Amino acid sequence: MLRKLSLAVMMTCLFAAVAFAEHFTPYHVGKLKPTDSVLKVAVGDPAPDFELPGLDGNKVRLSDYRGKKNVVISFVPAAWTPVCSDQWPGYNLALELFHGNNAELLGISADNTPSQAAWATAMHGLDFPVLSDFWPHGAAAASYGVLRSDGMTERALFIIDTKGIIRFIDVHDINMRPDLGVLIHELEKLGK
Repeated sequence: MLRKLSLAVMMTCLFAAVAFAEHFTPYHVGKLKPTDSVLKVAVGDPAPDFELPGLDGNKVRLSDYRGKKNVVISFVPAAWTPVCSDQWPGYNLALELFHGNNAELLGISADNTPSQAAWATAMHGLDFPVLSDFWPHGAAAASYGVLRSDGMTERALFIIDTKGIIRFIDVHDINMRPDLGVLIHELEKLGK
């Protein structure tokens, strides 16, 4: 009898965990200061190179795309937060627009890889490289000037052309999702 009761409790807990994961609610951070950093780069500058680990354990180096593809770097403040949990799945749905403009999307946050992996799974997967700028903490973000004083990154977008030159920068209000249409329009300019 005790065994059946234990099994019933375990099954209830399992179903509750699955139900929670299915209706995942991101962590609410409240209203944050819109921007909290000073850019170290400008349009027309060479993009600072970086090498960061992805969710698959492989390292991704920005310079590996030089001569091959344009790159869109999307820095987001933190995994599990509402705007970030809306922004990247939206980009995932629009990947054909990125690829149609010869661009690779790289998502970067200063979270550790296990946290990013769990977050990506909760969002039903992401089909672009998600990179961890966790250690040394925020080094890639700092090289662009988008590391905030609280250790998160700004919500920032950079378009880098095939020559490794920055062609577009948007350091966005951290509390708001950037307009995808503006980003795609800027990407399309590179093809003209």
